Amino acid sequence: MGKGRFPLTAIVGQQRLKLALLVNVIDPLVGGVLIRGNRGTGKSTAARALAGLLPEQQVVTGCVYGCDPHDAARMCVDCDARVSRGELEVSTRRMRVVELPINASLDRVVGGIDLRASIQFGRSRFAPGILAAANRNVLYVDEVNLLADEVMDTLLDVVSSGVNRVRREGIETSHPAQLILIGTMNSQEGELRPQLLDRFGLCVDLTGSTEAQHRVQIAEHDAAFRAGDAALMKQLRHEEAELAAGLIAARARLHSVAVSPEIARRNG
Repeated sequence: MGKGRFPLTAIVGQQRLKLALLVNVIDPLVGGVLIRGNRGTGKSTAARALAGLLPEQQVVTGCVYGCDPHDAARMCVDCDARVSRGELEVSTRRMRVVELPINASLDRVVGGIDLRASIQFGRSRFAPGILAAANRNVLYVDEVNLLADEVMDTLLDVVSSGVNRVRREGIETSHPAQLILIGTMNSQEGELRPQLLDRFGLCVDLTGSTEAQHRVQIAEHDAAFRAGDAALMKQLRHEEAELAAGLIAARARLHSVAVSPEIARRNG
């Protein structure tokens, strides 16, 4: 449990939100989740708390995109070359939550020219952006409804294709960008474009609790966490470890899950 990070297990209530986040970790093909709610409903806290539960995964050692060493169809150009030379090395690292700032420029998101390297070597070189870091990870966008149109359009393409294609200022390249998209928004600050709304597999609408007892419990829990209450911290570490282990087990069993025709018809 990272220092100062409010863990998902410490959030009081909001069971539908927690379930939506956990389902996406188990099966990224669910398609991400959009979290809608007013201020104070725990949207951003929950999205960032997911980082403490993300599992480890194998990656190609030294690859800036963290390519899957067992998925040749989704490797970047450099990893393809390593495979052909028989130089592919594998390491393990934990999945992470990569944040896309609301004011991020398009170059920062998709990548652009590495000016220092271009001057040094006399030719244009690509500097990977946020989407490179988000490959095989979680991309979290706070206030997703307020993104600049050009950034939003690019995000739509990438989420749909799983590939970031860059054609800018003499650079033409592409790299894998398979990601779990988590967006939060306050509808009072503007609606989300329908095209982006369709890219989320799940949508959770949050409301603040109106029960006095529940609100008191939330305040007490938050105060105890901020004070570093030893008993609470021990309990939260135990609960988070148990939940993380359960997610790993669920991911391992995912391939054996079958949907009966009855359930398919009920939810189709």
